[in-house]
Amino acid sequence: MSVRKRDITKTVALIVVLAFFSIGLLSRCASVAAPQGGPKDSLPPKVVAMTPAYGTTNFKGKRIYIEFDEYVQLKDQQKEFYTSPFMKKKPSVVLRGRGVQIDLQEDLDSNRTYALNFGSSVCDNNEAIPYTGLRYVFSTGDHIDSLVMSGYTVDAMSGDTVGNVYLLFYEAAVDSIPDYDSTLFKATPVCVARSFPNGIFIAENLRPADYRIYALEDNNGNQTYEPGADRVAFLDSVYNPERQQPFEIWYDTVRKYMQADPQLQFRVFMDKPYRRQTFLGAQRPMGNKVLISFMAPQPEISELTFEGCDTIPIITEYMSPKHDSIVLWFDAAAEAMPDTLRGRMIFKQHDSVMRLVTDTQNFKLGWRVPKKEDDKKKKKEDELEPNPFKVQVAGGATLNPEKDIVFKFDYPLKSLDTVAIVLEKLPGEEGGGDTVRVPFTFVQDTLKIREWAFSASWEVNQKYRLTIPAGTFVNTNRESNDTLRSEFTIESPDKYATLELNIKGKTPESEYIVQVLNMNGGLIKEVAHLRSGTHKLQYIDVGSVKIRLVEDQNGNGKWDSGSLTERKQPERVEMFVDENNSEEIVTKENWELVFDVDMNQIFAPVTMERMQNKIARDNLKMLQERMEKREEEAKKKNSSNSGGSGGIGIGSGMGSMNQLGGSFGM
Repeated sequence: MSVRKRDITKTVALIVVLAFFSIGLLSRCASVAAPQGGPKDSLPPKVVAMTPAYGTTNFKGKRIYIEFDEYVQLKDQQKEFYTSPFMKKKPSVVLRGRGVQIDLQEDLDSNRTYALNFGSSVCDNNEAIPYTGLRYVFSTGDHIDSLVMSGYTVDAMSGDTVGNVYLLFYEAAVDSIPDYDSTLFKATPVCVARSFPNGIFIAENLRPADYRIYALEDNNGNQTYEPGADRVAFLDSVYNPERQQPFEIWYDTVRKYMQADPQLQFRVFMDKPYRRQTFLGAQRPMGNKVLISFMAPQPEISELTFEGCDTIPIITEYMSPKHDSIVLWFDAAAEAMPDTLRGRMIFKQHDSVMRLVTDTQNFKLGWRVPKKEDDKKKKKEDELEPNPFKVQVAGGATLNPEKDIVFKFDYPLKSLDTVAIVLEKLPGEEGGGDTVRVPFTFVQDTLKIREWAFSASWEVNQKYRLTIPAGTFVNTNRESNDTLRSEFTIESPDKYATLELNIKGKTPESEYIVQVLNMNGGLIKEVAHLRSGTHKLQYIDVGSVKIRLVEDQNGNGKWDSGSLTERKQPERVEMFVDENNSEEIVTKENWELVFDVDMNQIFAPVTMERMQNKIARDNLKMLQERMEKREEEAKKKNSSNSGGSGGIGIGSGMGSMNQLGGSFGM
């Protein structure tokens, strides 16, 4: 027997023994529940008998009974319990005496190994201590399939662990349609496993055969893949457990379940949903605003008219890149619009057999002008009514020159007078020099039409003044701004860190996206379309950061998800790791850190060693977070005064504030 086969055989034997006797590492021995008033029972229940016996072959019955050494309870049974392979009718699982009775609800396939997986659903009756990993295995044939595979499930974009994901094993020849994968829609898996909360899975009872393997995050709990609702992953090749690299299995004393070195990695992603195009509804939240919603993206609208509004211009805004929600802004004051707005839309939607057919939808949308306040509630005559014009301005007392000043308006702008806007460079603190007018740009966002970006050729450490006179902005509700003023200073990169990346691409034409993240995964900076060469990333926040790299295969400057039916993998994402297997980069003020980034190495094929290194980093992070949490809890417990100083500190990030007219700060 080869070393590989011998290792696999030993592993399988170990799993069977552990699962059956529930001793040693898999499940520590449990005593009978302590008398009332004694110490708490901290051990899971122990299996004392299985009827028929675990590993029964030529199984013909319909009922299985598992007896424990104490009374047990079932928790989260619908979520935790599953069968391998899936059964169309789930077995009935009920408590009987000191055990669990399972009644099968359908006829089983012949010559098939089955497993009943209880997850953490079986708990002791007193303290609800779960028996994690309880399985019952039997076969309708004359032998038990006994090979094992392991793997790791992660999010395709973030790289974060994704737990409780089903691993579905299909016969290799199940789908013969080239360039179109319908396996998850048409076929039934012959074996099923599920990853633990930390993403590791151990798939048991496999045959020495080629498998096509998929990962399914079953968010709806129906054991069926639903695009747009469930994340999914697939492997490009077929895999035979008999030909895989040997791996080790052990019991994790911290997590309280089995662990293994992963052989395979699955990058789960959300595929685009295949939705029937239908009209969902229309709303009129304001007198001059109408929201129309559809089930699927990009609706085909051939006509959209409103009675009595022929002379009123309508501005169209899409709420998302998918264009499935449309906002219509009528270029008129809300009070000037009719109380009831009648209209007609001719569009295409799917019929019962998924054909796009022309349909007509009539609108009747009511809205009334809000009633004026009673005289008692009115403000004093000498008090002025606040200007209803609203705009959010992102900024602060200091400005990062790499970030635009973003204006977010409540209504689309009907007009603006950029000539009236004045940006001035002010004299230095010593008073030398003159005030100089500076050219600028003020550009509307192509998708978010109510957002505008203000920018200029800023000078470091220079102070500026921005003045926007009253009436510069006029929105579609016929409202205009009061005078807006702000003074701010352009920040120096010396107060930040700089990252210099010497990128070596796979080819001279290869493009990459570099993302700088904080330690919680929040995006600090993103730079796209980077090729081989030296690139400086300035204005990096001081502290600890991470670098995430995207292999931008189509060069569109953004990460692209995958497609299951087209068998297209999501673009690969990897974290930059130093020679100490650490993702953390410590930055300090006025530091320039230089890194060599070899994309051939970073995006090399995924190996067991690479996965083990990533898991080691994740485990270290988990332990650090636990220690920090304990320290924080200890501080709270020992602290007698939880109060703190007031005030707001403004740093390099640009805050957001509502402006109702008058002066503003950025």
